[in-house]
Amino acid sequence: MSKGRVEDFLADIRASDFSKYEIIEACRTIMKAAAPGLDERIIYGGIMFQVRGNDIGGVFASKHHVSFEFGNGYLFNDPQKQLEGKGKFRRHLKLRSLADIEEKTLPGFVAQALAG
Repeated sequence: MSKGRVEDFLADIRASDFSKYEIIEACRTIMKAAAPGLDERIIYGGIMFQVRGNDIGGVFASKHHVSFEFGNGYLFNDPQKQLEGKGKFRRHLKLRSLADIEEKTLPGFVAQALAG
């Protein structure tokens, strides 16, 4: 993990858009609680989460939201159709507020990503 780069990224987000910073930090808290030994790195302009050498997903700040992306999201059970994306594998949640984290059941999707 490149802790300095992650911290620099977070400082930039915090300075430019505090609400996105709060969402990203809440996502990180969920990941850290669910995955002991979590590693983080900056890639593609966001934070990629890795466990035991496997990329689990990542969080990225877009112009109007924060996107939590899952590399194998197409495999997830999603009865409420919360996940977006039509690519071959990747699916994502658009998070526009802290409330979206629970409303869109991010912790459940994180659990599925870690189980897979």
